[in-house]
Amino acid sequence: MSRITRRLTVAVAAAATAVLCTAVPAAAHVEVESDDARALARNAELTFTAESESATAGIAQIRVVLPEGIAPSDVTYEDGPQGWKFSRTDDGYAVRGAALKVGADAAYSIVVRQLPDAKELAFKTLQTYGDGKVDRWIELGESGDDDGHGHEEGSPAPVLELKAAAPGATPVGPSPSASESVSATPATEEADASPTPQAADAEQDDDGGLSAGAWIAVAVVLVVAVAVVFAVRRRGGAQR
Repeated sequence: MSRITRRLTVAVAAAATAVLCTAVPAAAHVEVESDDARALARNAELTFTAESESATAGIAQIRVVLPEGIAPSDVTYEDGPQGWKFSRTDDGYAVRGAALKVGADAAYSIVVRQLPDAKELAFKTLQTYGDGKVDRWIELGESGDDDGHGHEEGSPAPVLELKAAAPGATPVGPSPSASESVSATPATEEADASPTPQAADAEQDDDGGLSAGAWIAVAVVLVVAVAVVFAVRRRGGAQR
């Protein structure tokens, strides 16, 4: 192999590695935050952001299982994607509507009548796309440990860490009935038959194929390789 051929081969390998590395999408996840993340805080507004990890379909529904200490009737819908609706379920709630644009994140906010007296709250989440694919952010504890590259491993549920309760804070009485809360919230629908995270697990598995970014990377590498081979042959013919 000539020196030029060796150099070109190394260049192709380096280009392929760089393209494939950049084609791997960043680890998506669901985040929750609140300006009043404190135990026993009343009328606390929580904002959720569900990042999209599909290259072919937009997010169409977010299904949440509420942590212990928060009942579905304690939650009211504040804001979300245009046209999306809120509905309560037996163990939480769902927000859904027309699928968002491919790659767009879904952000929405709720108000919780009172946060429980706890150190942290985990909100198990099912993120469904317009094509039926489901991302399950339901793992707790060590499954969400950092992988050493700034990303969390597995599919961790979004967790809200709470500060200690303010001095004198006390639990409020029982929450209003779900029917009363529904009538007070125009954007709310009656609870539907949305599947629980366990049921959705049995219904559908995530697509394990290559993403669109990975296929694009493979195509780019092939084009570069063909160009290199053509250049080597052309140079060899000119030297004869």
